[in-house]
Amino acid sequence: MSVITRDEAQLRAQFLDVHRYTVELDLTTGDETFDSRTVIRFTARTAGDTFVELKPAELRSVTLDGQPLDPESLHEDRLPLRDLAAGEHELRIDTAMPYSHTGEGMHRFTDPTDGETYLYTQMFLDDVQRVFPAFDQPDLKAVFELTVTAPEGWTVLANGITEHLGEGRWRAAPTPPISTYLVAVAAGPWHSVRTEHRGLPFGLHCRRSLAAHLDADTDELFEVTRACFDRYHEKFEEPYPFDSYDQAFVPEFNAGAMENPGLVTFRDEFVFRSAVTDTERQTRAMVIAHEMAHMWFGDLVTLRWWDDIWLNESFAEYMGYQTTAEATRFTDTWIDFGVARKSWGYDADQRPSTHPVAPDQVDDSASALLNFDGISYAKGASALRQLVAWLGEKDFLAGINIHFKRHRFGNATLADFIDSLAAATERDVHGWAEAWLRTTGVDTLTPVIEAADGTCALTVDRAGSRPHRVTAGLYDRDLTDEGGLTLRERIGLDVPQAAPQPIGKRPALLVLNDGDLTYAKIRFDAESFETLRTGLSGLPDPLTRAVVWNALRDAVRDGELAPAAYLETARAHLPLETDLALVQGVLAFASAHVADRYLKPEDRPAALATLGSLCRDLLRRTEDGDNPGLRLLAVRHFIDVAAHPDTIAAWLADGTVPGGPELDPELRWRILGRLAVLGAVDEAAIAAELDRDPSAAGQEGAATCRAALPDHAAKRAAWEAMFATDSLSNYLFTATARGFWQPEQADLVREYIPRYYEDAVAVAARRGPAIAAAAGRWAFPHHAVDAENLALGEACLREADLNVALRRRLVDELDDLSRALRVRGE
Repeated sequence: MSVITRDEAQLRAQFLDVHRYTVELDLTTGDETFDSRTVIRFTARTAGDTFVELKPAELRSVTLDGQPLDPESLHEDRLPLRDLAAGEHELRIDTAMPYSHTGEGMHRFTDPTDGETYLYTQMFLDDVQRVFPAFDQPDLKAVFELTVTAPEGWTVLANGITEHLGEGRWRAAPTPPISTYLVAVAAGPWHSVRTEHRGLPFGLHCRRSLAAHLDADTDELFEVTRACFDRYHEKFEEPYPFDSYDQAFVPEFNAGAMENPGLVTFRDEFVFRSAVTDTERQTRAMVIAHEMAHMWFGDLVTLRWWDDIWLNESFAEYMGYQTTAEATRFTDTWIDFGVARKSWGYDADQRPSTHPVAPDQVDDSASALLNFDGISYAKGASALRQLVAWLGEKDFLAGINIHFKRHRFGNATLADFIDSLAAATERDVHGWAEAWLRTTGVDTLTPVIEAADGTCALTVDRAGSRPHRVTAGLYDRDLTDEGGLTLRERIGLDVPQAAPQPIGKRPALLVLNDGDLTYAKIRFDAESFETLRTGLSGLPDPLTRAVVWNALRDAVRDGELAPAAYLETARAHLPLETDLALVQGVLAFASAHVADRYLKPEDRPAALATLGSLCRDLLRRTEDGDNPGLRLLAVRHFIDVAAHPDTIAAWLADGTVPGGPELDPELRWRILGRLAVLGAVDEAAIAAELDRDPSAAGQEGAATCRAALPDHAAKRAAWEAMFATDSLSNYLFTATARGFWQPEQADLVREYIPRYYEDAVAVAARRGPAIAAAAGRWAFPHHAVDAENLALGEACLREADLNVALRRRLVDELDDLSRALRVRGE
């Protein structure tokens, strides 16, 4: 497999002007391949050589300007086009292309519920080559005309409005100029719900087996879509640039969603078939807003090369959260961002694989794929939030609109964007960009409070180099509410400071970055930290509490706060917490990181008992049914930390938690999975549950349960399924991997730890980036926090010829393992 380098892309962009792709896909030729016939019309600006990329199962014929080319000249996914004369050219290529089962290219899925088959494309980042040949780089935009032949009874969706021509043939309206990675097709017997808004057709689509669940949420989904659409038209002067807006919820999707113009694809877990919390509904709304923002950031104006990924993702991330908060009922999205997303950025930015939000240079497309991470999303969005706080929203939006006007349907760079912002403000945005977008790492802000003559002054000690505009929250004890805290005032500060900031009498608690408008770790002075031990839940604003919980999380990871102390704080204050995103975030960190990794194995049972007791408190608190979301979270986490099977086994037998909720499929599989870990179920029970729920989610639940059984034969079968065969789809691979390693089964799986490094390298080489990433993330032996595992991993990095996606995952996982060892003091 070849990748295109930045230098090659620049040369080809100077050489070619690509006008139009006419693509005919025939999806009726069998289960293994589909036919793909493509005509590309382009201009060579001078005489010379170039190449087109494709990854066919069979290359049948190639003609250039009517003259045949040798199909045997295809080498490492490149077909050379030699001795081109300056002027117009027409390239015709006839291929058979392989279907994918890893979420790359044309993914094929057969629904186990009803036997119906669905196809969809995921062309990102360079997977268009798996569907049709292309000059595959983002700055060679073109018009795309697609015709698709599909089985009778299917519906075909594409970037533009599709028309059924009869006999299974569908034609999509030609696109405006777009990049190759944004072309999209989805075909199958979709269940569709359609409406119209502001003169444009809107549609929602899912598998037929999920129809009832989509119908139940149709009003909410369309309400969010319309509200965000209208809000973007208030923000942006450039109108929505495409002819329709379809949202398809597709199976086994590797990302959360993909911003294909006019046809956004989402993982179909967003069609909720079991009970969810309001925070999960908020997340879905934010993803809708995020992908819609891409219609302008990414689709209308597209990065020139992959070093400017942040121009797509950071903006969509920021706009997704901000617009959801402004336009929908989900007004507290920045709390969830602070808890669930920002920590993703902080963690990524402290690993050896860190990179600037806007790196100077990304050498090739394979390297670019690795940068779709917590830095390009969460850190970049945090930087933009700080930019808005510093610049002001009016000037920020003015700069954005200048950018759209200058580069509509074209490509742009960081320099272009900063120039657009500079045209709207007198502030030094070029200096801001250098400080925030070209640097790596996380600054740390620590308050220093000095008292003199009965009054105090605040100085912020900054470890790092970035300027920050922050708010310091000053809190006094509430004399009418034991344990309560009252906000005295919030003071705006520029860091570094010109002089100490007077703050009057010493507050009981001082919180830097109150409001969470900058990207930095914060610390507390000694008196403030003591106040938090007893008063954290008394803070009136959930966003302030999110800042504090993040600071405590960072302190644990940095070895400055004992993991047991974090658990004690959670035990004391989480039962009083009202914000669901905070409860979820704290419980997730406490169980998956503190209990499973940061505490020594002998201390884990006590930690699980503490978390179980905490969840019981939440269950008691929600017995009246007033907070079903909080109760659902408590039930989920009680299941996950159960050290004994009796209670959850009784729930499964009764089909309900006493006092509710009744067990839906997600909860039933969750309980069965924990019982499998504890050795309290067998294969017969898993098979019976699969008979009860034969859906795709049920198949994944069964795979996780089977891999989790504490049985030599079960572990051997799971390992062979992941690494010895290529039969598992991307989702079934991940489901199996998630069940395999369990802290309770350390002795049972010890022999597989050295095997992991050899077998992961082999499967990554065979199956490509999606499975490589899954093998590195989900199949890694996270539970084995010991020097032996670390040494094996480091040797693999030194000695093995690694797929780049697997190498990146291993670098990150081994750094996290090293951190866990340091936290343990080992």
